[in-house]
Amino acid sequence: MGDFKLSATLRGHEDDVRSVAFPSPSSVVSASRDFTVRIWAQQSSSPPVWDSTIKTHGKEFVNSLAIVPPSSEYPEGLIVSGGKDQIIDVRQPSKGLDDDADALLIGHGNNVCALDVSQDGKYIVSGSWDMEARLWEVGKWGDSTVLQGHTASVWAVLAYDTKTIITGCADKQIRIFQTSSSGTPVRSIQAPEVVRALCRLPSNHPSGAQFASAGNDAVIRLWTLNGQQVAELHGHENFIYSLAVLPNGGLVSAGEDRTVRVWENNQCIQTITHPAISVWTVAVCSENGDIATGASDKLLRIFTRDQGRYAAAAEIEQFNDDVKGSSIPQQTVGDINKEKLPGPEFLTQRSGTKEGQVQMILESNGNVSAYQWSGAASQWVNVGTVVDSAGSGGRKISHNGKEYDYVFDVDIEDGKPPLKLAYNLNQNHYEAARKFIEDNELPLTYLDQVANFIIQNTQGATLGQGNAPGADPWGTDARYRPGDASQTTSQPPPAPPATKILPQKDYLPIATGNHKIIFKKLQEFNEALVNDGQKGISLNPSDVEQLSTTVIALEKGDGKSIDITGVELLVRAATQWPAEKRLPALDLLRLVLAFEEPAAYLVSPEQNLLPALTESGVFSDSSPPNNTMMAIRCFSNLLQTDKGRLLASTEFDTIHPHVAPFITSTNRNLIIALTTLYINYSVLLTSENNADRALSLLDDLSKILTTATDSEAVYRALVATGTLLCLGPDFCEAGRDILQIGDAVKRAEEKVKEPRIRNVIAEIRQKLQA
Repeated sequence: MGDFKLSATLRGHEDDVRSVAFPSPSSVVSASRDFTVRIWAQQSSSPPVWDSTIKTHGKEFVNSLAIVPPSSEYPEGLIVSGGKDQIIDVRQPSKGLDDDADALLIGHGNNVCALDVSQDGKYIVSGSWDMEARLWEVGKWGDSTVLQGHTASVWAVLAYDTKTIITGCADKQIRIFQTSSSGTPVRSIQAPEVVRALCRLPSNHPSGAQFASAGNDAVIRLWTLNGQQVAELHGHENFIYSLAVLPNGGLVSAGEDRTVRVWENNQCIQTITHPAISVWTVAVCSENGDIATGASDKLLRIFTRDQGRYAAAAEIEQFNDDVKGSSIPQQTVGDINKEKLPGPEFLTQRSGTKEGQVQMILESNGNVSAYQWSGAASQWVNVGTVVDSAGSGGRKISHNGKEYDYVFDVDIEDGKPPLKLAYNLNQNHYEAARKFIEDNELPLTYLDQVANFIIQNTQGATLGQGNAPGADPWGTDARYRPGDASQTTSQPPPAPPATKILPQKDYLPIATGNHKIIFKKLQEFNEALVNDGQKGISLNPSDVEQLSTTVIALEKGDGKSIDITGVELLVRAATQWPAEKRLPALDLLRLVLAFEEPAAYLVSPEQNLLPALTESGVFSDSSPPNNTMMAIRCFSNLLQTDKGRLLASTEFDTIHPHVAPFITSTNRNLIIALTTLYINYSVLLTSENNADRALSLLDDLSKILTTATDSEAVYRALVATGTLLCLGPDFCEAGRDILQIGDAVKRAEEKVKEPRIRNVIAEIRQKLQA
């Protein structure tokens, strides 16, 4: 069978295409970092022309997609999408952009990065950075089953059959679950590296394997369900992000090395290089075997073996020229000794030894080009030009189709590929740092360090504007997600040159959220209360309208326009509704508390939010953990305003006993919320210098450092600890001799090996040894 060739280039997305589905020959669905999900419909077939319709447009990256096949209940099927807003959107394809979703699945506490649907369309499985996979029954949207045991981000999920679910995790484990079980894995398979992709193999696969996995070690592995590895497929040179199966049982893979590779009989038979940094996703149409890809250059592409579906000759030529003209930063290919490189004559004298092999060639004009061997065509194909190191000789560097003065390599871990930090001298260095963090989905806690990295590495060149707002390393408008952690435990955030971390001087806000989605969920819960006949505690239509006005003011950031009546309604819903329906109200309440005027009302003697919360049962053992987490966020946001800080101070002896029992919680979202509260209290105590309170918090933090394993929780606990130690030598002595802080810090260091952890620990040890 012939090579795949370009069939169509689909333009429309405004940012990276992170996930693609190919449910029929005339329909493609895509999800992007531009916050949208699009359906692409084929308008004509020769040559193929496609047009798109936006189906969802949120406020966060959309990273994952799955398709529920048509059924009697949903004749069109369903589009399932998820991303950084933590909510899984389920909707029929014919619905318009402004129509309500058929369901909004709430349960995950961080980016939803993986989705799959069983072949019979009866259940959805999801994976998230919150270290959970969840099982959702189609049509019964309220509840989900947590698939337990994961200790890091769940990067891949596979609904293998009606009874079996497989997950791939950043903790280097593949876990197999039965849908009939209580969520406990029936088998765990140790993988050599982080697992990012899973794929079902046909039942008659010649290898005898039943599924495939791939990930950070650039190797595709074939497995049986009993955990036996039967084959390894080598060829990729970097992370593999996505796998799909062809109708003939062959595999297609996509990864960080800019390639899509086609595998048959366990051999790579074709390499399709893209003019992009990453190919994030690949899908196969089961009916005709065509391939759809999504990449960092914002484009979808379709490839086919059928000559009748080839793109026009000019479009294929343009694609090949784009690949040939793409720039390859020298940092990504290592040191090159031009004197030892062969010239163009090599390309006609020597054949490649394997499909996809890359050879550097010194061109006659002095440039270095990369050529890739095509086994099918029996020739070397130019796949780009290696460009000089960032900033050398005043030349611009190409990155993602744009020109920059600098393109830095930021190492994230030994042996792992560096992240690219692009920067122009006319940019504000804090804005460039913020974009780098958001583009790579890293914690905003690194804003200040990345900005300083830019300053130091541009060696004093003019940096545009002066000091920017938001220089606080935590980000004044931090998009707080439970944990806000890095993508995987094996990929710690970058480690720019260290700056002084302690003491923390600013209160950390938890003041952003998807207001519309939260409010929509609150309305759904309210409607359920009305339908259940609980009109005594539900909101009437005028209440809902009033609350809508409050949410609009919140979204605009207009604290002075937040009506007190709406705030009172939120308190009622957050403290009096059934526990399983309180979360949206609590979420909106913590947003309100970041504004001076409504916060002043909530902490006033006549209202006094504190007893309403503490007496509502939200801190009891029976409370849903997410409710407790959100109530602690409310306490944390108390410290954003003057009057809130006054209440937090005067009522410390009320607040502390309610939150302290959770210091050994294994719920990641909850413990991160708690350590954020402790940071804010540590900042408060630097002005109050209250010894008893400081020692009480240090005692709690010592226990957190001893028990917590999540890197973000450990980091925040260390920052709070170090800030309290900055109160003076007496506290350092007590921490060293009474509370044994040094031992707790040592245990934290042994568990989490990240540059930021080492940096703050070094400062703490200086305090303890002084």
